[in-house]
Amino acid sequence: MEILKLSRKKMAQAVLLVLLISACSVTQPFVDRRREAGKTGSELYVGTSKTDAPVICYNGWVTDFEEVQKMANDECIKHNTGTSASFETEENFSCRLFTPTYAKFQCVR
Repeated sequence: MEILKLSRKKMAQAVLLVLLISACSVTQPFVDRRREAGKTGSELYVGTSKTDAPVICYNGWVTDFEEVQKMANDECIKHNTGTSASFETEENFSCRLFTPTYAKFQCVR
C-alpha cells in the first residue's frame, strides 16, 4: 500500500510539471483573427482584428508591450495597410484565460 501512495504522489508531481510547462505555450501573444469556415470576402474573419486595425491578445505578466507593438506593426506591413501600428486602447479580460488582455491598434502610413 505504501508503494501505491508513493507512485500517486510522483504521478501528481509529473502531471503538475507537464501542466506548468504547457502553460508557457498558452501565454504567447497572438493576433485575434479567427476565420469562419466556408465564408469568403468580408465575412471571412470573425475575430476582432481587421487588416487595417490589428488586435493582439497577450498576457502582460509574460509579454512586454514592445513585442505586442512589433506584432501589430508586422500585421500592418503584411496586409499592406500601413507602415506601422498606432496604439488605440487596451481591454482586460477580453481574450482567452491565459492571454486576458487585448490591445487595439490602427495602421498608419
